[in-house]
Amino acid sequence: MPEASPVSDAPAEVPGPRPVSAASPGSPYEILTGPSREVRGGESPYGHPGKPLAKSPFILGLTAGMGLLTAWALSQALVTSRSVIVLVVVAMFLAVGLNPAVEALQRRRMARRWSISIVFGGVILFFVLFGLAIVPPVSQEAASFVKAVPGYVEELLANPTLRELDTDYEILTRIGTYITSGGLAQTVAGGLVGAGAVVFNAFFSGVTLLVLTLYFLGSLPSIKDYLFQLVPNSRRERTRALGDEILDGIGGYVAGNLLISVIAGVVTWVFLAVLGVEYALALALVVAVTDLVPLVGATIGAALVTLVALLQSGTLGIACGIFFLVYQQVENYLIYPRVMKRSVDVAPAVTVIAALFGGALMGIVGALLAIPVAAAIALLIREVVIPRQARQ
Repeated sequence: MPEASPVSDAPAEVPGPRPVSAASPGSPYEILTGPSREVRGGESPYGHPGKPLAKSPFILGLTAGMGLLTAWALSQALVTSRSVIVLVVVAMFLAVGLNPAVEALQRRRMARRWSISIVFGGVILFFVLFGLAIVPPVSQEAASFVKAVPGYVEELLANPTLRELDTDYEILTRIGTYITSGGLAQTVAGGLVGAGAVVFNAFFSGVTLLVLTLYFLGSLPSIKDYLFQLVPNSRRERTRALGDEILDGIGGYVAGNLLISVIAGVVTWVFLAVLGVEYALALALVVAVTDLVPLVGATIGAALVTLVALLQSGTLGIACGIFFLVYQQVENYLIYPRVMKRSVDVAPAVTVIAALFGGALMGIVGALLAIPVAAAIALLIREVVIPRQARQ
């Protein structure tokens, strides 16, 4: 009977690949870095390793410096792309404002693409009519002014006071030298180039704004769904309800503001046409456009129209001043509350403060966006913050 082999306490060796150390010959480490030197006495020939780099003051300072540089670069990028950001924000704002009109056409069993085409076509038609009404009067007035310049010069030359000043200081001689030396030509050429650049930039920005608005308007439902999917599922339904209410408020504000501006333009055109004021349609469009700006827009439009009427006749200027004074009271206390009562729910003091802050931060664009943004913040405070504080 064969003897039983003694049972060893050591674990049985499991067949398989042996672990390869960094110093083992033929290892990937040796292939990449070359054969390692012998380690005598358990010490590395390169000495003991130092403290981890993560705890080094140099690394901490370098990390902090890189963080500051990154923050500065991002801030500079935001400042540089400020105009692009403003265009994107305004385009999204206009898309949200035009969306209720698109949805109203959709409720009449019209496809969304056709609804967008009709609404966007109306916007383009407004800009075309505005340009056709403004450009001819401005061009005519500029041509009349150029033709009248020689007469103004002769009147100035006939003035005795100007003759005495010319005798003492040689004003007309210096002006003639400036004109004949080519300085005036260079100034005019530089001014024309600068004006052309401004007009080109304005045209490019306008076309870009229209294109972005069209894209946002076409993809607004998918944008909303994508943003709502970023919210946790447990809060998605409530967030969607609040978001829809905010977007409806913004759309109602834009539609109401446009309606008030149209009313102001139509009433102004009828009044100026009855009085026989020149360029009544162009001046009425100026009033309609400036009336879109909160707080000061209506006053600016009224002042411009009154000044133009005053240049035509003192009586017309006084009549226009009285008309705008009365109409602004009617608009502020009768038209505006009735139109805006279903769109935005913001206290008058909050409206004024929001418009002032928005105008200080982003100019006219900020003033336009301030009121719906204030309405959205007020809704979030009323529906989220106040109930949460009441439960504590």
